[in-house]
Amino acid sequence: MIDEIGQLLERYWPHIVLLVSIVASVATAIHAAMTKQDVRAAIGWVAVVIFSPLLGATFYLFAGINRVRRERVTQQRRLAEQGYESVASLEVKHLGDGFDEHIKPLRRLGNEINSNVLLRGNQIQVLSGGDQTYPAMLEIIAAAQTSIALQTYIFDHDGIGIRIAQALIDAQQRGVKVRVLIDAVGAKYSRPPITRMLQESGVKVGLFLPTAIGIRLVYANMRSHRKLLVVDGQHALTGGMNIREGFMREFAGDDVAVDTHFRVNGPVARHLMESFAHDWEFTTGERLEGEAWFSPAEAASTGEGVPIRVVLSGPDRAIGRNQSMLLGALSVARHHVRIQSPYFLPEPVLIGALVTAARRGVRVDVVIPANNNLKLVSAAMEAQLDLMLHGGVHVWRAHGSFDHSKLMTVDDQWCYVGSSNVDPRSQRLNFELDLEVFDRTLARDIAAVIDSKIHNARRATLAELANRPFWVRLRNRFIWLASPLL
Repeated sequence: MIDEIGQLLERYWPHIVLLVSIVASVATAIHAAMTKQDVRAAIGWVAVVIFSPLLGATFYLFAGINRVRRERVTQQRRLAEQGYESVASLEVKHLGDGFDEHIKPLRRLGNEINSNVLLRGNQIQVLSGGDQTYPAMLEIIAAAQTSIALQTYIFDHDGIGIRIAQALIDAQQRGVKVRVLIDAVGAKYSRPPITRMLQESGVKVGLFLPTAIGIRLVYANMRSHRKLLVVDGQHALTGGMNIREGFMREFAGDDVAVDTHFRVNGPVARHLMESFAHDWEFTTGERLEGEAWFSPAEAASTGEGVPIRVVLSGPDRAIGRNQSMLLGALSVARHHVRIQSPYFLPEPVLIGALVTAARRGVRVDVVIPANNNLKLVSAAMEAQLDLMLHGGVHVWRAHGSFDHSKLMTVDDQWCYVGSSNVDPRSQRLNFELDLEVFDRTLARDIAAVIDSKIHNARRATLAELANRPFWVRLRNRFIWLASPLL
């Protein structure tokens, strides 16, 4: 019997391979057409599958399927919210006279797009680079009394990573409840992983969405790109910073990279903790609840304070939320929009909004690194700069240390800061966490930071792009074709 099967396979294997290829291609193409919400993504995947039948279907299996089940995420988030007291009394119903009338509709837009309301009674402080951020992390970890929740994309096993890990271990040993959530891909950026040191000391660690293969995939989809630290349910740090010694001058010297983080106190810390609890329960199944993790929001209020909203986005029920926030801000801008992003690959609808704002007379300044740490992304970025330059958008290449900051201000009154880049990966493929802040003081501070970058930057021009060698422009365009996956 076995010999007969072997003879059949030997004789008909080309036909079997053809049949498997056809079935796999048809099934994969149907799945892509029925599940992808972006027509370009659907067309792209169908084309890949048709022109590379087995290879395309295999690639789609690993990179194209959204394995985050919306029903599961929605259910777990609903369960995590049950029993927590409302923050309705702290919701900002009306923005005061400190804001121009054209800015105020952004509050309503945010309410329509997001599950979190805008909360008053907060304080927010800019932390510049690792030299300010990591000591602030160590400070609040050392002062923790009941709980510590830390979430990050990358947590390296290096000089500063070991310090923070040891501080978490010390807190655990003195009776503080500690939970650490690291993206499964980001955890592989250093060897040995920091998870081993934490787990051997009894700290509970979760890895968000482990990949099918045990290697670091730089462009893997559906990663948790969120960065936050919440202590005792009321003191928080969030922004764009991973935990890496390259962002601290003590270790990196003059080659130190730059980033921006934020210290946040007030009731908005409760929404940050809820975000962590959602992701932790989804990853580990453990539900975090009680006053050890969630201090009463009313008790955390500092009066009127700064109106802040936590904006959660990702490839689940929150897909497209980031883009809608940016589009809304660009549509109301009247005077000046400033954007800083290390990976600036806006989708066509955002490019249209940027150009439209510029043509309405709004000054639009975009700052990107002159020397990017991701060369493929840098090439794709350059390939589409002409679309914005033609429309009057000012694009600046900042020299000096690589800057990983993600910052945006509109008319010196509204800010959007956090973990999101202006690229398809942040808009559609990653789980991100940002803050919408209505505050003139913070807006002026961020504007000053961006303006200082512009002062030492070189403005991109159409002539410069046209003078690039043909092979460079051709290479950039081919890389740009893959920008939805970069």
